Amino acid sequence: MGFKDILSFDERGLIPAIAQDKETGRILMVAWMNHEALTKTIQTKQAVYFSRSRCKLWHKGEESGHVQHVHEIRTDCDGDVILLTVTQEQQIACHTGRTSCFYKRLDWETQTWEAVDPVMKDPKDIYHHE
Repeated sequence: MGFKDILSFDERGLIPAIAQDKETGRILMVAWMNHEALTKTIQTKQAVYFSRSRCKLWHKGEESGHVQHVHEIRTDCDGDVILLTVTQEQQIACHTGRTSCFYKRLDWETQTWEAVDPVMKDPKDIYHHE
């Protein structure tokens, strides 16, 4: 049985992929993969995802330089989620310039979201759009 045979891709051919820091165990981000993205990730040992908004593959770090080196790939008991254990270059996984995309915490009393993690690098200095 091939590695993709136990995976459950959705009707669009996508499966959620969680990137977790190898050293700390912290969840860095969640993205999507299709068959091609998963295959390229396995071949290169660097995270490649599928952008739903741009409808194309994107190699994590292709613009920012914040590449994710993949050490291990797992799936859950249902085969409907991928977990990547990664080393994140420059410790920035989020396009906001933070270590993790999960930087907002719910304040129980006010029931509002508050940013609790610092910006490591200004996104204007990361992404150079013309």
